[in-house]
Amino acid sequence: MNHVYLLIGGNIGDRMANLENARKSIEIECGPIQQQSSIYETEAWGLKAQPAFYNQALCIETALNPQALMTQLLAIESAMGRERLIPLGPRTIDLDIIYYNQTVVTEPGLTIPHPRLAERNFVLAPLTEIAADFEHPVLKKTNSQLYKATTDKSVVHKKTNQ
Repeated sequence: MNHVYLLIGGNIGDRMANLENARKSIEIECGPIQQQSSIYETEAWGLKAQPAFYNQALCIETALNPQALMTQLLAIESAMGRERLIPLGPRTIDLDIIYYNQTVVTEPGLTIPHPRLAERNFVLAPLTEIAADFEHPVLKKTNSQLYKATTDKSVVHKKTNQ
């Protein structure tokens, strides 16, 4: 079984319900959730003029290979009404693979570990909560070390404990 860290988030509609629906779909279509972080409210990254996001890190177990998992995550996004109209723009749900075991994948449409995770507090805060000592297979630093070293100044607030 493969251990995969995902980041789920969104800023359109009922953000809390969207995260809950995404978790349910992930468990049905991809595999059981082993760990989940608190939910964090974060200011938009990149395109600032939009509502704040709710984000959460998950660790799942899956039998799917990285490509099949990404295909399934994109199908869940689509089923939940995700439209890709504006790069870094508002969305009902966004499902990203952050790590897949210690695997490194570089293919069109799929890069693992997520290429910008070390630059983003909204990824590192929830990820560090559930996997502080997990080591990035390329950067050879733990999530905790990456979070302490990031230059991202965006604000991240813990909303709830799940």
